[in-house]
Amino acid sequence: MLLESAGVDVTVEASEVDERHEGEETPLNYVRRISREKARWVSEKHPEEKVIVIAADTIVVQDGRILGKPADTAEASRMLSQLSGRVHSVMTGVCVVDVRRRHTKQFVCETHVHFTELSEARIRRYVESGEPLDKAGAYGIQGHAAGFVSRIEGSYTNVVGLPLCETLAALENLGIYESLELNAS
Repeated sequence: MLLESAGVDVTVEASEVDERHEGEETPLNYVRRISREKARWVSEKHPEEKVIVIAADTIVVQDGRILGKPADTAEASRMLSQLSGRVHSVMTGVCVVDVRRRHTKQFVCETHVHFTELSEARIRRYVESGEPLDKAGAYGIQGHAAGFVSRIEGSYTNVVGLPLCETLAALENLGIYESLELNAS
């Protein structure tokens, strides 16, 4: 959705990467590793093709702990209570691969998100909507939780799931952006 908003035609292909956290791995190293493994997995499906792979993984981090997708509504409520009235980080690891030329650019973008104080009723109502159950940190800034965010420091699109400005810069840095098919819509 974000790449298409910039006029880039995309095809989405999900990877089958095991996204489990490994031991003492830092959040930074985790998103780096997962985005690299996703890019490798998809790239190996298209050897020698003129394909650009953009792989990303987004996590929410508070107090050094990764808050993944909640397993159920109780966990979603706990996560939102933990984020309430506090600042947390959203980190996205991005790996861009020009498969034919075997060029890779990898980076991590971090955004600090300030949450307003959330009442139990507000958390309950949001959790009942079902929206937080498939989102890292149990919220989506582009959805009903937009009203939870009092301010951000950094990239808004990073919090949505792909730091668009930084990703387009990586494509340009690799000499790829000029050759992409752009749509006019």
